Amino acid sequence: MSEERPGHSATTADVVAELRRRAAFVMVSHVKPDGDTLGAGLALGLALERIGKRVCYFQQDPVPRTLRFLPGAARVSRELPKDLPADALFVFCDMSDPARAGSFLPAPARENVLDIDHHLGNTLFGALNYVLPAECSTGTCVMHLLRGLNVEIDAEIATCVLTTIMTDTGGLMHSNTSPEALELAAALMRRGADKERITREIFGNKRVAATRLLGRVVGAMQFGHDGRYCWSCVDDATLAACDADGEDTEDMVNVLLGQEGVEVAALFKAYDGEVRVSLRSAGRVNVQAAAASLGGGGHFRAAGMEYAGALHEAVAAVDAALVAQGLSSRA
Repeated sequence: MSEERPGHSATTADVVAELRRRAAFVMVSHVKPDGDTLGAGLALGLALERIGKRVCYFQQDPVPRTLRFLPGAARVSRELPKDLPADALFVFCDMSDPARAGSFLPAPARENVLDIDHHLGNTLFGALNYVLPAECSTGTCVMHLLRGLNVEIDAEIATCVLTTIMTDTGGLMHSNTSPEALELAAALMRRGADKERITREIFGNKRVAATRLLGRVVGAMQFGHDGRYCWSCVDDATLAACDADGEDTEDMVNVLLGQEGVEVAALFKAYDGEVRVSLRSAGRVNVQAAAASLGGGGHFRAAGMEYAGALHEAVAAVDAALVAQGLSSRA
């Protein structure tokens, strides 16, 4: 594999040529998987299998309840085949840094790494890096490759790609819902993508525990900077009181952002021995830059991080990082 110039994304033609050249692949999802990392990997993996390639799917954490409907999701494992060829290509989907894959994945040689992503601040850690920050999801990056491979987009592949769009645009509500994303979504539905099931499994059909937990999160909301900043916390005790788990916190930060007058929202998740933070912006404050200053990453309006410290320290550090990006009280 020939490496592209440092700091540059590979061309679609370069990546397609490498996909055709290799015989075996490992699709890698990040920890705490979402619909984009898993859907993108499954879509590309299923397509490669259609043209005779060997594919397996690595993910350190279990498939979330809301994503088990995805075609191929039952094949995802934290174990790699013992007879995996030495030149298998590891395809990291939706990760700006390989550490996001977790500690269970043996580090592959860089020449066997393809990095497919749409995040700002991607570290270009692969021998080939296909990073398209203008795309609304990693799944839409994958679509360029599928076209280059000239693989038929069947209902299974279409459902996986549409899931990436639906999850990363918040059900086509976020500002990254471009005309191109809407056009692609329509084309995928014509190919058989099951939008009704995606909507039901991911955005509807909430567990009672999740609804109870949302009530606790909303009840604990705090506001700062003259109401421009809203934040709340979830900890082990809160989860236990609601008979909930970490999966039930999905999308709750968007509820905080939706409060009147709020420009930035943060949900602090202090459980399982970690402190994680989800950040959202209405568009004026760059939460990706704020997260990056604390070791995280993401997009201008949606980002996150893990914080190595106590919860109260995380709250103070995030506030300071947001202020550095322009969050302020009203004049």
